[in-house]
Amino acid sequence: MSRLQDRLNELGVEVDAQLFELSFTHRSFAYENGAIASNERLEFLGDAVLQIVVTEHIYLTYPDLSEGQLAKLRASVVSAVALAEVARTLDLSDHLRLGKGEAATKGTQKASILADTMEAVIGAVHLSAGTEGSARFVHSVFDPLIAKSEASGDYADHKTVLQELCAASGWDVPHYEVAGTGPDHQRVFTAVVIVDGSPLGEGIAPSKKRAEQIAARQAVEVLTGA
Repeated sequence: MSRLQDRLNELGVEVDAQLFELSFTHRSFAYENGAIASNERLEFLGDAVLQIVVTEHIYLTYPDLSEGQLAKLRASVVSAVALAEVARTLDLSDHLRLGKGEAATKGTQKASILADTMEAVIGAVHLSAGTEGSARFVHSVFDPLIAKSEASGDYADHKTVLQELCAASGWDVPHYEVAGTGPDHQRVFTAVVIVDGSPLGEGIAPSKKRAEQIAARQAVEVLTGA
């Protein structure tokens, strides 16, 4: 039994068997098997459910955050990278139905496929257990991620803050040097930010933008003594 099934059992949420299977049916599998239905419609529904549950939660939980900060906090936990990581913790790859070509290129490890599948699963839960059931599922999976992101400041735009600090000090705009390593489905990026000619921060993450934000945050901490 996968961790997804364990979580659903803990919550007392029962998902319709056909919807459960459909949520894991990638379009490549659907195409190779007589153009059967894929999980794309469930993905569309799940995305909407995830957005409203997360939005309401952060609105009520963090009354001191501005609209812009709320938007960035939400984006940090519903991004493809974050969704893929959640999918991995729930063993979603164990259930994936992929076409032969996609499976041969390690589709079960691709962040985009895992993220889309996570949304499709939420859609299946919503149709099976209603608004209350899908909200409980989303809260159980994403609330810890939201709290972690808020506490670490991952949602903040550190690059903008750093740029403003440099401008205030009369320095040039920060320069980022980014290098990627690893295969396409497990790419890791390392970013180094150069401020006034010196490297002040380094970030390592699955995306260039995230790596740059981490590097910028480190530089801000150095410059402000935080």
